[in-house]
Amino acid sequence: MKKQLLILLLVIQGITFAQSTTYVILVSFDGFRWDYVNRDITPNLQAMKNDGVSALSLRPTFPSKTFPNHQAIITGMYNDHHGIISNFFENPFTHETYRMGDTNSIRDGKWYLGEFFWETAERHGIITASYFWPGSELTNSHRRPTYYKFYEHNKPYRERIIEAVDWLKLPDAERPHFITIYFHDTDSYGHDYGPNSPEINKSIQRLDSLVGFLHNQLSTTDLSDSVNVIIVSDHGMTEISEERTINIAEMLRDYDCTFNGGGPFMMINCEQNNQEEIFNLLKKNSDNYRVYLKENLPEYYHYKDHPFIYPIILVAEKGWSLLDERAVKRNSYSSGGNHGYEKDLLDMHGVFIADGPSFRDGFQTGTLWNIDIYPLLCKIFEISPRQNIDGKSERIEFLLKEKK
Repeated sequence: MKKQLLILLLVIQGITFAQSTTYVILVSFDGFRWDYVNRDITPNLQAMKNDGVSALSLRPTFPSKTFPNHQAIITGMYNDHHGIISNFFENPFTHETYRMGDTNSIRDGKWYLGEFFWETAERHGIITASYFWPGSELTNSHRRPTYYKFYEHNKPYRERIIEAVDWLKLPDAERPHFITIYFHDTDSYGHDYGPNSPEINKSIQRLDSLVGFLHNQLSTTDLSDSVNVIIVSDHGMTEISEERTINIAEMLRDYDCTFNGGGPFMMINCEQNNQEEIFNLLKKNSDNYRVYLKENLPEYYHYKDHPFIYPIILVAEKGWSLLDERAVKRNSYSSGGNHGYEKDLLDMHGVFIADGPSFRDGFQTGTLWNIDIYPLLCKIFEISPRQNIDGKSERIEFLLKEKK
């Protein structure tokens, strides 16, 4: 119904929008570290780099976690502004929780404070679609893309591509011009085996083959020369080990504390009258992590403007893991790989590679910021972004061809 009303409104108003010939497929490779393309095992991504544009790396937001950074990409906002401050967090006033994997919470629009790009696009008369993206399956129908899929973790990768490209074969009036696709492979294998393992190399090759398959599928449409393909990742990955753990729960055993997070970063809530004492204790023992009071968190974290962020924040040094009470109880001292560390740590950086009619040819640049992708999409479609975003088009629009 939403789609028909949108089309009818455009016809009534006599609107012909210039972006009707513009198409973008935004592909997310979860956990695909910035240097995975430098291992001589990604010929399809290399071909995209040769033909289009590529960045040295894509800088995530802090914490460099999956759901927060997919929101940063699609809203152009830092995590403390778009509302998804971690993969799991609690509203300390109502004790409701948001948790990756919990269908009810991830589909509840009250947690999402930013405007998704597909919302912006649809307000401008552009039909959109999502083959998975955090936030794309909200129960609020007016906040979803016209076409969307409920997340299926084990959905075969090639089927995702085939069905997404099928949307491009719809009649003009029904066809989406912006599509997202998501793949978890390198995140899963990076966690299990680490970023320097034979298993991760096979995962990298698997995803690279999907890039070739996507372009082959696009060639079966009448739009193969009209579609911009953008490959991004939400974060990178670094090696961790059982020997590099810090038992925060044991350190604070005599205090009544609530922990959120663990591993690369942690938030701690405690009684107000114990806060200074706990902070000083953590500070005294902070050999392999940094500890901050929320109000004193350096601005470069961009992580103190949300009311659900706890008063004390710990950030582990590269490769070290902070253990909360649950990790200690489960004896779960992981080895393999992890992410969530500082956004400026290069191991946390992802990739940005794009090719298509809107992009320059064979152009390479340095590190980009993932919050700038939203305003870049607005530039490509020639629509107005939301005014409250953190991203800036002037940091990224040089990747586009000049208008003739």
